[in-house]
Amino acid sequence: MAFLRLGSKSEAFRREGQAWHCTSGLPSDVTFEIGEMSFYLHKCLCIIVQFPLISRSGLLAKLIKDSSKDDVSVSELQLNDIPGGAKAFELVAKFCYGVKIEITPLNIVSLRCASEYLEMTDEYGERNLIAQTESFLNEVFGNWTDTIKALETCEEVLPQAEELHIVSRCINSLAMKACTDAKLFNWPVSENGHEDTTDTEVWNGICTGSKTQPMTDDWWYEDVSFLSLPLYKRLIQAVEAGGMRPDNVAGAVVFYAKKYIPLMNRQASFKDATSQTNKSGSTISTPSEADQRALLEEIMELLPNQKGVTETRFLLRLLRSAMMLQASPSCRENLERRVGLQLDQAALDDLLIPNMGYSVETLYDIDCFQRILDHFMSVDQASSAPSPCIMEENQLMEGSTSLTSLTRVANLVDSYLSEVAPDANYKFPKFQSLAATIPDFARPLTDGIYRAIDIYLKAHPWLTDSEREQICRLMNCQKLSLEACTHAAQNERLPLRVIVQVLFFEQLRLRTSISGLFFVSDNLDNSQSTTLHGGNRNTNTSNGRGSSIDDMRERVAELEKECNSMKQEFKKVVKTKKKWNVFCGRKSECDLNSVNPSKLQPRHVNEHKNQKNGGST
Repeated sequence: MAFLRLGSKSEAFRREGQAWHCTSGLPSDVTFEIGEMSFYLHKCLCIIVQFPLISRSGLLAKLIKDSSKDDVSVSELQLNDIPGGAKAFELVAKFCYGVKIEITPLNIVSLRCASEYLEMTDEYGERNLIAQTESFLNEVFGNWTDTIKALETCEEVLPQAEELHIVSRCINSLAMKACTDAKLFNWPVSENGHEDTTDTEVWNGICTGSKTQPMTDDWWYEDVSFLSLPLYKRLIQAVEAGGMRPDNVAGAVVFYAKKYIPLMNRQASFKDATSQTNKSGSTISTPSEADQRALLEEIMELLPNQKGVTETRFLLRLLRSAMMLQASPSCRENLERRVGLQLDQAALDDLLIPNMGYSVETLYDIDCFQRILDHFMSVDQASSAPSPCIMEENQLMEGSTSLTSLTRVANLVDSYLSEVAPDANYKFPKFQSLAATIPDFARPLTDGIYRAIDIYLKAHPWLTDSEREQICRLMNCQKLSLEACTHAAQNERLPLRVIVQVLFFEQLRLRTSISGLFFVSDNLDNSQSTTLHGGNRNTNTSNGRGSSIDDMRERVAELEKECNSMKQEFKKVVKTKKKWNVFCGRKSECDLNSVNPSKLQPRHVNEHKNQKNGGST
């Protein structure tokens, strides 16, 4: 820490209670009252004909001159408005008497403001206190740690420090250093004003010196986190104006928020929620809820607006804290909008925000998630191209990225619905609205929404048949996987129409698969015959193709068995349904029971076999 020593005389003052006395041996003829402290000094040291106060301060000279008009032996003067109070005036008095004083970054600001207040210019003495303190301030601004200490002390004399531009100069100095790539200058990492030299270089077992830790982008986060919110806000605005990367700015703000808003830290214990301790051992008391609420709203304004710069997890925790602290509606709406912009980067656990208050219906705040999802969909629709036919190559890439994000959000919504579906108070219209927000093309598979629907139907057995029909329309039965189809075919909670639809599409899928296998098998037979007549392939190749044809035939047989098994399962389900005998007389049953795998071959396959059986005819 930098320092400046002034004066040459030994200590000439002594303190007695709330009073300072000069030990020059002469009786005091002027008393200065500053708060509860009194200073018994002299207008003139007659022995060597010096005027220690009058010759250094224009204000004191004027006050003493005015008080001399009164015929009193001891003048009493009030200096309650002096910046820095009694501590600053003590240093000023010692400076005037030529007593040794030490100026440091911790007292330079108050001393500079006091000297300005007392008009201690060079007009009243060469190298007066204003010039001395101003010169030392410039030296302080050259050091990161000293500048932070000086800026912290500006709180005590803020109006005068602002008037003398000390605050702005400190902030500009810090912002310039924070924006500069410290790796270029090999600056040491600073933590709470101390260089980090935990590791040492050792040669042959002998310590040769300290080894400085490599610099990282967050080296300045903790140092500036001890500033008050108004000063910290001005510093963040200064580094943004200085061209700092948005992600680095966001990291500093996140660090500050986690330090002073205990609700941001999920794992904080009760002891940590009431007080915090920094590395230097001093205790930082937790702000009140009102202060935390004001801090949270200010932090929202400091976070960069660019998408993806601030982690989605942090934004969601900030939103949760805003609800608990009852932040302003505009603050919560802004947070929901920011989360919606990057919902594809969110995790399910962070989205499960508990409902606050006493008159809540559901366990989780589902309405909040609905609003977040609406924000995401509005941005996604606005960024989508109007017609894929006129897209350029870069637009196609952006559209692909958008579809990937939408698919990721669709999986997130399905998982969220599965988590909140067991809530008995979750109303059917809200479930339907949330699930329908995601378009059908965003779900390559509908297993996730099927699982959510099944859980919801199980937790809400009182739903009417019409509501069951409506909720099942949210899933596309054609996109169910084989496992989901097997489960749905045996699910008694699903409406009968849905089960029939699942079986129909599954049989259609099997028919397409079998037809495709027969088509491939026929082509391989033709190519094998051509190879044998042309003599261009060897016997090993023919044997390989023959084995592949046998494998395909085995696969066809397995598919036929699966089809017959699904028929049997379908018949069991049919027996459990009421009024099924009326439905059995319709064409659907006839179609399902009349499926003959041997007739599922394409027309050209049957014609080919007929030509073989007919010989040359």
